[in-house]
Amino acid sequence: MFDWSDFYLWVKAFHVIAVISWMAGMLYMPRLFVYHCAAEVGSVQSETFKIMERRLYKAIMNPAMIAAWAAGLVIAWQQSFFASGWFHAKLAAVVLMTVIHLLLGRYVRDFAADRNKRSHKFYRVINEIPTLLMVGAVIVVIVKPF
Repeated sequence: MFDWSDFYLWVKAFHVIAVISWMAGMLYMPRLFVYHCAAEVGSVQSETFKIMERRLYKAIMNPAMIAAWAAGLVIAWQQSFFASGWFHAKLAAVVLMTVIHLLLGRYVRDFAADRNKRSHKFYRVINEIPTLLMVGAVIVVIVKPF
């Protein structure tokens, strides 16, 4: 017989794995951009960064984000979290994280087309935003302050 508590634990584990994978990419991609800024356009180094950025975004970050969203929504529905204040705060952080994710995708395309106009300092700042959103989301989920 199927045990829903086991299903919840499996989905929760899958969600945590997906979030860890997504965050790894969200934290690493801006660092790649910092170093890519220093590479001369058309150089072997620049072309290598383009490959790394494209693969990270398409093969790791996109699937991880989709999996994190899917598993998270299943958990929220199954546990009736949609009415909870803390869940609204977490959802806001995740929506903002998704916006940053999409912006990083735009920057990947800009670098791929040799159209980057931003400095390494810009990407150093961008690198901090996912960290702050992650910290906020984790605190809200664990502490449930409201």
